[in-house]
Parts: sequence; C-alpha cells; structure tokens
Amino acid sequence: MKLPSRASRRWPLVILTLVLLFASGFAVVETNLLGVGARFERVAARVATFIDPPPQRSTLPTVVVTPEPSPTVAPTPQDTLAPSVTASPSPTPIVREPVDVALVPNQEAVFASQLTDEDCAVAATQMVLAILGLGDTSEAFQQEIKDRIGEWEAFDDSQNGDWGPAAVGLALADYGAPDYEVRAYDSYADALRGSAIAITELDKPVVIFPWWGAHSWVMTGYRADADPTLFADATINGAYILDPWYPRVSSIWGPSDGPGNFEDLGELERNWPVYQGPPGYEQIGPGWSRPEGAYPERDGKFVVLMPTTPRDT
Repeated sequence: MKLPSRASRRWPLVILTLVLLFASGFAVVETNLLGVGARFERVAARVATFIDPPPQRSTLPTVVVTPEPSPTVAPTPQDTLAPSVTASPSPTPIVREPVDVALVPNQEAVFASQLTDEDCAVAATQMVLAILGLGDTSEAFQQEIKDRIGEWEAFDDSQNGDWGPAAVGLALADYGAPDYEVRAYDSYADALRGSAIAITELDKPVVIFPWWGAHSWVMTGYRADADPTLFADATINGAYILDPWYPRVSSIWGPSDGPGNFEDLGELERNWPVYQGPPGYEQIGPGWSRPEGAYPERDGKFVVLMPTTPRDT
C-alpha cells in the first residue's frame, strides 16, 4: 500500500516558512550574508520536523567504528638455533605494489541519474541493485523505489523524514541485498580504508554520504599504494564514484562528474568535508552535519553504508 505523501501534509509549513523568510530578510538569506542563509536553512528544517515528524520506529542502528591504532612495524625475533637444527626456508615476502580495484567494468551501464533534486538516495539505492543484478536503471524502477519510502523512513535515521542511510539499507534488503550496515568513522581516512577493504573482500559497492550527509554516492572501486587487505599502512589515493547528481551543477559543490569518475583525495576531501565547508559555508562540518537536529552517533563523523557479507557467485 502506498502511504500518503509527506509533502501533501506540509501546507502549514509553507505559510510559516514565508513568515520566517520575510522576518529574516529574504535578500540576506539569498546571499548567505555572514552565514545567515545557512542558519536560516537549519531553522526551516527544524520547523518542518516539528510540523510533520517522521515515524518513531526501529531502524538500522549506526555502528560507531573505533579508530584503529597507527600501524607499527614489529621487530623480527632472532632465534638462536641449536647446532643440529636446520633452519627452514623463509616464506616468500608479500610484494607491496599499487592496486587499482574496480567492481564495474562498464560504469555507464549501471548509472542512474536522480529523477529530481531530492532523489539522490533513491538513485544510489537503484544503482547498487543494478550492480548486484537485482534491478535496472529505468526511471520506472527508481520511481517504484521512491514510492516505498513510507515503509523504511524513521526519525532516528532522518529527522526531516524520507531517506537516510538506514532507509537505503532497508530498501536494499527488501530488494534482495541484505546485510548492509550503517557505520560512522571518526576519520575520513579510516572510512575510505574500511570501504576499500569491503569492496575488495566482499565484491559489493559501498554507499557514502558526502555534502554533510545530504547526498549519496556509490563507491565502486579505488586506487591505493598497496592492497589494504594485506598492508595496514596502505594509503587510499581516491575512489571510483557513481554520483546520481550528474549531470547537474550544485550552487555549493559545483558540477558533478560523470559515471565512474575517479575522485582523487582532493576532490573527496572537498565533497566530504574533512576540515570545513566550501566558501560561504566554512562554519559547517566536518563530516556529517545536518540542519534538522542532532544525530549523536553520526555528527562530525564520516558515514557509510557498508556490506557485511560476500556477493553471491
């Protein structure tokens, strides 16, 4: 059964928002003068949550990942052999070399642009299902997924309703891809490393949430100076990304890149703010920073939706 649209219940918000706009000064909001525009967006989001809150029900929890200690090289013990003992041959050392991992040979074949400016999580869900052979990239399929959000939305996942990381995970499970887990990392480097290891070991894509948690990207591969499953100090140099915003241009983040573009560390750090937001929004961030309210397990962290079981062969 299709549940009533949340938008249809929000007419009081329209009236209240207009009042707030004129009270705050429309020109000031439009130009984001002294950061007032950003603060206004946060006030408006809280008002929307108050008027039409999403359902209070259980959803996928956010697992906070404890930072890993910095890797150290342990000293090699020197055993003294008895005269009668013959030393066994040393094992062949693992060769350290750069890796280039890509799950998808044809990124355009699994790409789906979001139908509206609000549908990034829907399109990301659709692309993961397409990669796993559980769906297609048609507009009809994206609309079908979108229409089912009433089954998955929850306040703890998205306080302003509709899609959050947990809703994406629940949608994937209902379409045949269970065992995705919402994880929050203190470090953006650890989030990238964990995502790279999952892609290598489980052969499944990862969904990451850039733009302070307001957007969704599908990570389908990466480049690193060594295999992160073998070397604890391997550095991830960038990721292959499917961005459902393409071919749009964001007024904050700029133009999006085409399907499967390799995003180097500079681009990842800019879109997934590691230090501060882009010009005019420096006060927001780093990591997850949503205007509608606090998310204790996510705020300031780098949130990903991670597979936990291997792909069926």
